[in-house]
Amino acid sequence: MAKVITFGELMLRLAPEGYLRFVQADKLGATFGGGEANVAVSLANYGVDAAFVTKFPKHDIGQAAVNSLRRFGVDTSMITRGGDRVGIYYLEKGASQRPSKVVYDRAYSAIALAKPEDFDWNKIFEGVEWFHFTGITPALNPSVAEICLEACRVAKSKGVTVSCDLNYRKKLWTRDEARETMTKLMPYVDVCISNEEDAHDVFGIDAENTDIDAGKVNHEGYKSVARQLMDKFGFKLVAITLRSSISANDNDWAALLYDGKEYCFSKSYHMHIVDRVGGGDSFGGGLIYSQLMGYSTQESIEFAVAASCLKHSIEGDYNMVSVDEVKALAGGSGSGRVQR
Repeated sequence: MAKVITFGELMLRLAPEGYLRFVQADKLGATFGGGEANVAVSLANYGVDAAFVTKFPKHDIGQAAVNSLRRFGVDTSMITRGGDRVGIYYLEKGASQRPSKVVYDRAYSAIALAKPEDFDWNKIFEGVEWFHFTGITPALNPSVAEICLEACRVAKSKGVTVSCDLNYRKKLWTRDEARETMTKLMPYVDVCISNEEDAHDVFGIDAENTDIDAGKVNHEGYKSVARQLMDKFGFKLVAITLRSSISANDNDWAALLYDGKEYCFSKSYHMHIVDRVGGGDSFGGGLIYSQLMGYSTQESIEFAVAASCLKHSIEGDYNMVSVDEVKALAGGSGSGRVQR
């Protein structure tokens, strides 16, 4: 089976029960989550040999983070140990017209203070087929951005396919900072994952005749976004996720995959959301898996979107579904009837 490396930050996730607001909660549930780690868990659940690379403290919370990955079969052998902090994010789940909120407490985490010598990328990429990172990781600080750039350079030199989810986070950096840094990374990327907001915020590319706040999606506009991204950076594949937000609880969900010749749109799903966090990462995991398995462009986007649709029904960051479950939904079994 192909081997995939993902690199980034795994954080402790603290959240009130159900839909309680922060100011109401007298206790917080603790789990773990983070963009690239979420992708690794998805792939491990699909049977792919996936490893997550980061830096964690040696103390018990750092070990708990490692254990959360091991539980799902993610290879943690290349994680560097050191530093004092595991980053934290607090999540308040939205409902109806009230949006979800995220508060970060991740400054001075072990990975944010990591040094280039903490990672031997030549060794890490031995026998690897795919490397995945997101725009969240280089956003941590310029030092981590340089580490990410070096990883991309080594991956490319070894013929490893590189994918990136743009994942712009305005709480971590400005649009100008994102554009400068991500522009340096893109020449090493083969597969770009984005949405209408990220394409605009990072590269100033807009979908024509689309109003994301009004929940209106125009397919021709997204073709233009995919084409502009590919023309600008020479990607082999561009995936654009299409989310129509009716409310915090109800979204329509689909995506486009462009291979330079064909624009393939997936079917659209109307989702009643249990937990939205990690939805984009589960899409990335599904896309990587389907590409590794040699799926056609249309089959690949259908699998990725179905995988992400299922994740929206699962509490926590991790997408705990099987290949068979994803295929069943992609093939048309979306009624939610009891499986006996």
